[in-house]
Amino acid sequence: MVKTNIRSTTAHLQLGDHHHQTGKALIYMVTAMLTLPALDAFAKLLSDYQSPGQIVFYRFFLQTLFLFPIVFYRGELISAFTISPFIQFMRGLLMVLATTFFFAALKYMPLAESISIFFVEPMILTILSAVILGEVIRIRRILAILVGFIGALIVIKPSFAIFGWAAIFPLCAASCFALYVVFTRQISGRISPLPMQFSVGIMALLVASTMLYLGYQFDINAIMPKTPQKAEFWLIIGLGVFATIGHVFLTSAVRYADTSLLAPFQYLEIISAILLGYLIFEDIPDRQTIFGLIIIITSGVYLMHRERIARLANKATKT
Repeated sequence: MVKTNIRSTTAHLQLGDHHHQTGKALIYMVTAMLTLPALDAFAKLLSDYQSPGQIVFYRFFLQTLFLFPIVFYRGELISAFTISPFIQFMRGLLMVLATTFFFAALKYMPLAESISIFFVEPMILTILSAVILGEVIRIRRILAILVGFIGALIVIKPSFAIFGWAAIFPLCAASCFALYVVFTRQISGRISPLPMQFSVGIMALLVASTMLYLGYQFDINAIMPKTPQKAEFWLIIGLGVFATIGHVFLTSAVRYADTSLLAPFQYLEIISAILLGYLIFEDIPDRQTIFGLIIIITSGVYLMHRERIARLANKATKT
């Protein structure tokens, strides 16, 4: 009887701890999703003065600068670079490409439209997971992918007519980021979130620096370096602060809960983007954009739901 009570008490404590951690993760995730569009807003403001490549450099330089003392204090500096250095480099390269494409889109397009197109990333990720990781995609997920891309085309078509090829940049960013997630999955569980974020910042900084050098040597406007003026420093600091805060909350959320639980909450980012787009740039999405966005979100959430079911089935089979 005593043993039973002890087991019951232990189970209640574990369940309570699990609920506490899940609640903490959801708070972190919501905070991250409502914060990260501020990073994009600062990048869009900076695009009037700096090239997308230069803004990407600032973004990763400041994030790395802010994260260094935390990672160093926790004694995780060495692990940030000794675990799968090639994969870490590829993650940095893909993150730079994704960010450059997205910041280039923000230079010409409204914030909400850019993020809406970017959110075809779960569909691209599902395809890449099948091709690279060998995951099985069944008919319902294929249909969800097709519907999601139709939603993206609904958003892209009028944007392409207005902004030209810039409307394709968020799609390129989504493709690079989906490939980044594929590489991240290969080392997840082997390195904790903060050193993982720090290492990708260092690798991204090296790639961004190389890009700026090439931009200067070959006179490429999109990655041309330029010395910032005094008035731009506040925008640069804001960019770094919100990039660091948003991604620290995001990595902390992943630490306390499964990504399949957190993934649907990423669409809260669109709400914050629409609000900031209206308050700062006076941009209001039209009906066609909203309609396409609803289709993209619905397809994305369904794909995440099916992925979670597949993972649970795999766990049940292994046990």
